[in-house]
Amino acid sequence: MPNKTLKALLILALAGCGAAQTETIGSVDTVFKFIGPDHKIVVDAYDDPKVAGVTCYVSRAKTGGIKGGLGLAEDRAEASISCHQTGAITISAPLPQQEEVYSERASLLFKRLRVVRMLDVPRNTLVYMTYSDRVIEGSPQNSVTAVPVPRSTPIPVKK
Repeated sequence: MPNKTLKALLILALAGCGAAQTETIGSVDTVFKFIGPDHKIVVDAYDDPKVAGVTCYVSRAKTGGIKGGLGLAEDRAEASISCHQTGAITISAPLPQQEEVYSERASLLFKRLRVVRMLDVPRNTLVYMTYSDRVIEGSPQNSVTAVPVPRSTPIPVKK
């Protein structure tokens, strides 16, 4: 393998190291497409990479058909999020007041689905919001959820 190709593969592999891992939980078909995959609603699980014991479930539209099958379609902006404590919550390092914890492509070039974590320190709660954006104009459609952290585990805030 040429040296430049190896370097490019290594850079791509390292670029994904800090991202939240995705696990597809399931999906339902919403529109039958004769050619290509059907339109669907997909439910994915994302473990917060910096907060052990918190998992977010995001449901979103996935466009099918020929364009969807080739990865050229633009998915709709609507998404829903529900985050829950799925184990003992541990936060190993201080967290910024607001941070993107997940981002996924929703069209070939210009649109992304994002999940942002915000801290509600007075209530010792983690707030998660999902939305989609575009290079030119984003969508105001969003969904929000909150995970209360036990008072015995104060949220450390990055200064």
